[in-house]
Amino acid sequence: MPVDVVVTDGVAEVTLNRPEARNAIDPDMRASLHATWQRIADDDDVRVALLTGAGERAFCAGADLKRTMPPAESFAEVTFNSTRPQHLLTGLLGLPKPVICAINGFAIGGGLEIAVACDIRIASTNAEFGLAEVRHGTIPGGGGTQHLPRVIPHSLAMYMLLTGDRIDSGKALDSGLVNEVTPPDELMPRAREIASRIAQNAPLAVRAAKRVVREGVGLPLASALELETFVWGSLRDTEDRIEGRRAFSEGRSPSFRGR
Repeated sequence: MPVDVVVTDGVAEVTLNRPEARNAIDPDMRASLHATWQRIADDDDVRVALLTGAGERAFCAGADLKRTMPPAESFAEVTFNSTRPQHLLTGLLGLPKPVICAINGFAIGGGLEIAVACDIRIASTNAEFGLAEVRHGTIPGGGGTQHLPRVIPHSLAMYMLLTGDRIDSGKALDSGLVNEVTPPDELMPRAREIASRIAQNAPLAVRAAKRVVREGVGLPLASALELETFVWGSLRDTEDRIEGRRAFSEGRSPSFRGR
C-alpha cells in the first residue's frame, strides 16, 4: 500500500510508503491520502495523527513527475466534472484532529506542502526543505505559495519559491518552519512522545483549540476573541471539563471521554 496506517493508543501513525521513489506522490498515493484523512476524521478512537515517510532518505519528494503528467481532460473538465477531491491537501486541512509531521529526509515540493499544512513539525538533522516547482515550469499547486509565507518570514519564503533552492534543518528550525530537530534515530520516538501527550488530553478541547487557531488567524482580533469566547463557552459544561477539574482536585490523572 502506498500509505500505511496503524492506530495505537489514540494515535494514528501514517506512513508514506514508496521509499524506492523517495515517497513521491503518484495517483495511487494521492487517492490513499484522501481516504486516510477521511478515515482518521471518522474514527473516534483516533485523537491525533502522526505522519512520516518510509525509509531514511525522504519524507516525501513531492509529485512523482514520471507518473503525474497532465491529464487529457481540460482543467475545467477535471475541476467541474469530477466528484473526487482534486487538491492535494483536501481532507488534511479540514481534519479536526491535530497532525504531527515527522520529517525524516527530503521534504520537497508537495512533500513540503503536506508538512507545512500539519500542526506540529519536527525534523531529523538530515532533513532538507524546498519548493522547486519554478525549475519545472510551474508553481506549487498544493498550498505552498499560501502556507509557507504564513509560517516562515516572508523574505525567506519568497527566496525559496523563486529560486527553488533548499534549506537545511538548522535553517528550518531558526525560521520556525519546524519545532524541533533531532538525530535521525531519535525522530520517531520523539514524535510518538508528543503524539502520546496530545492523545492523553481532552479530545474536544484539543480539537477546539486547533479550530480556534486556524479560523481565528485570518480574522480581526476582536472577531477572533469573540470566536474564542464562543468556543470556550461551548466546552464549559462538557463532561471532560468537569472531569479535568475533579481529577486535579483529587490528585489523579483525568479520564477523558470526548464528551
